[in-house]
Amino acid sequence: MSKIWVGIDTGGTFTDLVLCELTTGKYAYHKLPTTTADPAQAVLDGLAEILDPALIPRDQVEFVVLGTTLATNAVLEGKTARTGMITTAGFRDILELARQRRPHYFNLDVLKPTPPAARDCRIEVTERMAHDGSVVTPLAEDEVRNAVLTLHGKKVEAIAICMLHSYANPAHEQRAREIVKQMWPAAYLCTSSEVLPEFREYERFATTTVNASLMPVMDRYLERFERGVAELGIAVAPRVMQSNGGAVTPGAVRRVPVNTFFSGPAGGVVGCVGLGAELGIEDLITFDMGGTSTDVCLIRAGEPAKKDLREIAGFPVRTRTIDIHTIGAGGGSIAWVDAGGLLKVGPQSAGAYPGPAAYGRGGARPTVTDANVVLGRLNPRALLGGRMAMYPDRARQVIKNELAPRLKVGVVRAAAGVIEIINVNMMGAVRVISVEQGEDPRDFTLVAFGGAGPLHAADIARNMGIRKVLVPPRPGLLSALGLLHADVRGDFSLTRLVMAAPQNLSVINAGFDELRGRGTGWLRGEADTAARAEYSWLIDLRYLGQNYELSLAVKDGRLDAKSLARLIRRYHARHRESYGYDMPGQPVETVSLRLVVAVERPAPTHEKHHPVHGTMKDAVIERRKVWFPETGFVTTPVYDRDRLPADCRITGPAIVEQMDTTTVVPPRAKLRGDRLGYLHLEVEPLRVKGGT
Repeated sequence: MSKIWVGIDTGGTFTDLVLCELTTGKYAYHKLPTTTADPAQAVLDGLAEILDPALIPRDQVEFVVLGTTLATNAVLEGKTARTGMITTAGFRDILELARQRRPHYFNLDVLKPTPPAARDCRIEVTERMAHDGSVVTPLAEDEVRNAVLTLHGKKVEAIAICMLHSYANPAHEQRAREIVKQMWPAAYLCTSSEVLPEFREYERFATTTVNASLMPVMDRYLERFERGVAELGIAVAPRVMQSNGGAVTPGAVRRVPVNTFFSGPAGGVVGCVGLGAELGIEDLITFDMGGTSTDVCLIRAGEPAKKDLREIAGFPVRTRTIDIHTIGAGGGSIAWVDAGGLLKVGPQSAGAYPGPAAYGRGGARPTVTDANVVLGRLNPRALLGGRMAMYPDRARQVIKNELAPRLKVGVVRAAAGVIEIINVNMMGAVRVISVEQGEDPRDFTLVAFGGAGPLHAADIARNMGIRKVLVPPRPGLLSALGLLHADVRGDFSLTRLVMAAPQNLSVINAGFDELRGRGTGWLRGEADTAARAEYSWLIDLRYLGQNYELSLAVKDGRLDAKSLARLIRRYHARHRESYGYDMPGQPVETVSLRLVVAVERPAPTHEKHHPVHGTMKDAVIERRKVWFPETGFVTTPVYDRDRLPADCRITGPAIVEQMDTTTVVPPRAKLRGDRLGYLHLEVEPLRVKGGT
């Protein structure tokens, strides 16, 4: 009996599926347009379509994992649930007071983001905890009951309970939760001490209210997804990818949906870690360009960068994530001319429907895809292995009507401008995760994936001085493939603001014990057995008076006087390494304790690539005119990737087409294949000689 694993990545334009048959090492791939009105529909349709041709009994499906950007899209598009908030008297305006910093110092017209809970739905109640967890003012339970009645009358769906210093003592939040559940059992509900038991009220309140606003949205989506999977005859409960790179049950996602903000892109990063290990390449920059956005991440020594705080729709969300930087730049990004006559691209996208004009679904605004079609970089007849017809005349017409007259240039120059601007935007994203973090991108290999990544990767690389580009065998489906490599992982934290001194060891160790209990309890619902679980412990330290911390590992989640002294010495050294100085005479303060619980899942078997017995000539599909910045239009060979010999060697210009993407090989660039099916592209810095 074969065991079947299926990875599903839902993007803004396409939904990708990968099926792996473990015993044989066979893979099947499928791609279909995302149903934006009902994202679960494309997931279920795709699951049925990829299983049926393989004639696989549904009881052989052992693992189904979903990557989704639903939470991110809901927040960015303002499609979250109506949310209420119960908070400490005097603190309901924290969401709007924020940190009193302008995001752009020289812009006086910055619009403030819309809070997840409207002001009239934020209700204050009498209570007060001190920073050490002692009760200053008892909770006025009648006021909590009145708050529930008020919020019920305002027809909120979800409630966030956020009280001052609840990270030190959650008793008041817990009691308020009990009252809400007694009075209104159907309400979606979360407390800040459950979601983020850390200090800094603004970040904690913002994270908790965003989480509450997503609970109804994700619950309905997951309920439809789980029911649909069961109706297909699949008995196993599906899993959902989190932003931290771990796959968990839908129940865990329902409780803390903010953990899925980078669910889909995280699958691509995990997949890149796997391919890096397979090829022995540890330093990578991931470049995932899809239909609506581009996601980039830096992987150093085989480990992706991590981050604890991200801004979503103007609000800070504190949750452990892979450090993925996302911009609104994709194949569906709309090109437009501003009031000053300057060409802009994105962040608005045509999405899956109506999509680019070239898709023939009614799209009437020029996009990056349309520009690529006009410049001959994309197949003018069909995509997805012939399943999706293309309409090049519509692409040319929309650029001719919407861009060329306003820019006072020809159609080709307008299309080239669209490509140039989108490339500059994506180069900026790569700089954010490399140069701005003290890393030289020229020391890394650029991994191009996503439906449009290989189409633009060479341009990005040669403009940034990156000489090596790697194109995986199935770049348009790498995020779905990476989902199959996801382990079970949970991140837990709590604040303990005490001096890092021997007299406080009992407080620190008690905090570690509390984290251990939370991690063990969580694990019982997420993994078959806790025997394989790995517990990793961290502690955040800072000099007294600082407002930023550094994290250091703690062996076994336990400190004594000797290990604490060693820890403090390590902190001084880390601070000197990070900031160029240390202060050995300054007291060190413990801020937060952290636990990572991970259960490693067996990795799927690598796809077996059978060598192609043919010649380079056999792989040529056609020759067509393709535009490059240094040559203008030039007759270019177009290759079918599935027919390329494993040891192929190509010198650009060339185009390599396959079902899920197109790879552009610029003039003078050198491309070679390997026995595992990867394409290795070596590029030179761009030198434009002119001409369009």
